[in-house]
Amino acid sequence: HVAGVNAALLLLYPRPLYKIAIRACFLGFAFGCGLLLSAGRSAWRHFGWYMCSLSLFHYSEYLVTAINNPRSLSLDSFLLNHSFEYNLAALSSWVEFTVEKLLFPELKQITWLSTVGLLMVIFGDCLRKAAMLTAGSNFNHIVQNEKSDTHTLVTSGVYGWFRHPSYVGWFYWSIGTQVLLCNPICVVGYALASWRFFRERIEEEEITLIHFFGEEYLEYKRKVPSGLPFIKGVKVEL
Repeated sequence: HVAGVNAALLLLYPRPLYKIAIRACFLGFAFGCGLLLSAGRSAWRHFGWYMCSLSLFHYSEYLVTAINNPRSLSLDSFLLNHSFEYNLAALSSWVEFTVEKLLFPELKQITWLSTVGLLMVIFGDCLRKAAMLTAGSNFNHIVQNEKSDTHTLVTSGVYGWFRHPSYVGWFYWSIGTQVLLCNPICVVGYALASWRFFRERIEEEEITLIHFFGEEYLEYKRKVPSGLPFIKGVKVEL
């Protein structure tokens, strides 16, 4: 069946569009499998929630970028190949869930805890997509080093709550996936790794934003928090 779908996509679409179609098809297949697991009463039910959350996150990253900023759209917009570390973290969470399910099956059936994780996932993904939509063409998955004519400083909507709402959303989404799976080791690991990544990413991005917008961004930085715990952003010496 998978081979047949793959062959049909290859015949229907030119090579660049085929690469997009096969990734979208894969994510749709993963989402469907997640729904089937979620509908059952097995110990894998919560893993089904996770599969739906993960596939929807990656698909919507591409979709919202296509709507918002099609000029920056590429295969990388799915974020499926975000980094080796990201893929390793995902694999680690699957291994932990499977091992703990075999050794401590009752640990994977704490429905109230998985529900908390699911709410964190929904909140985080909605916040991130709201940030992307609010930023419009200003949003890019890659930190920009040169200011274009269309670059503006966005301070409205969710950007009035946090300076970096897309990172805040991703941070709580990533931790929420592990709370959903009841993965105690990965909850701690994801929290530490995500915090460190976004601390460095925010400092890098704010240096660029100060270069782009100068005092306007510094004033915004003074008024609005980063949104992430214990991350204040780049320090500016006056």
